[in-house]
Amino acid sequence: MNARTVTLLDVARAAGVSKSTASDALQGSGRVAGTTRDRVREVADRLGYRPNSAARRLRRASTGAVGLHLPQTATRLDYYMNLAFGAVSRAQEEGLDVVLLAPSSGTCGRLASRVDGLLVIDPEVGDTAVPALLESGVPVVTGERYLGPVPAPVGSVVCDNAASLNALLDHVLDRGARRPALLAPADASAWAAALRTTAESWSRARSAPVTVRTVSFAATAREAEEATLALLAEDPLTDAVICAPDGAAPGVLHAAGALGRVVGTDLLVASCVDGPAARGGNPPITAIDLRPAAYGRACAELLCDVLAGRAAPDTVRRHEWGLETRASTLG
Repeated sequence: MNARTVTLLDVARAAGVSKSTASDALQGSGRVAGTTRDRVREVADRLGYRPNSAARRLRRASTGAVGLHLPQTATRLDYYMNLAFGAVSRAQEEGLDVVLLAPSSGTCGRLASRVDGLLVIDPEVGDTAVPALLESGVPVVTGERYLGPVPAPVGSVVCDNAASLNALLDHVLDRGARRPALLAPADASAWAAALRTTAESWSRARSAPVTVRTVSFAATAREAEEATLALLAEDPLTDAVICAPDGAAPGVLHAAGALGRVVGTDLLVASCVDGPAARGGNPPITAIDLRPAAYGRACAELLCDVLAGRAAPDTVRRHEWGLETRASTLG
């Protein structure tokens, strides 16, 4: 059998249950024993069963759309635009439209009647829209965990942000840096919190001090430049600067040039987020490639699986990243 020919009846027969039981098991509804639900889902996965999206929407009187909530500053960041394109691409494969939600929290209470599920990316504790989204009564998948109270089971796709910053810090240490600094976001997102905590733990483990300066979540290149000028004025022995916000690292290059520092030799520069600004820097900037389009697809994939009963509502999946080394740390 293949994914185009397997029917619900095929799954039911292979699992040794009735068609209605198979349907309830895959949709997460009805009174189905946990062992039976697991067996039906295993059989469905093995046979390659994929429910008919149009028929499922008719049965559930659903909207055929999912909502996408991004941080308020996301519209000018390359990372989130690529993530959104990846999410849209995967949702369309499932027959679902994606609705980009306005940042205002005023409409969140009516979301349950407007979408089948929600993607909430990099939720911040200070974002007043997020609690209403989590309580909207539809399945929710977050891109990175939410650090505030979670009223119902929520799925998540997470990156190992601690490991990615450890990799950057180890890299600059291997390249000779002994007094690295981190320009870290000050907000209450899981990503920002992981970066700040990791800088402290890495410093203790390597017996190498890491200076942490906070900047805004979506700091501009100009903000990064000003923060770097202040940092290097305060501690001229700083020999590496890792800039967290997307697109801000070229500002570190500008600050280095203004102070006569040679990037790649007496000042190493790296970014926690890769993108056009890092690749097009002069010199090009070493960065963590978070693969945003693939990340968006992974978030939409999990939400589609939850909606179709292929995954539990509180499933957590991992997303891989890569380290791209360039001239800003290689001399």
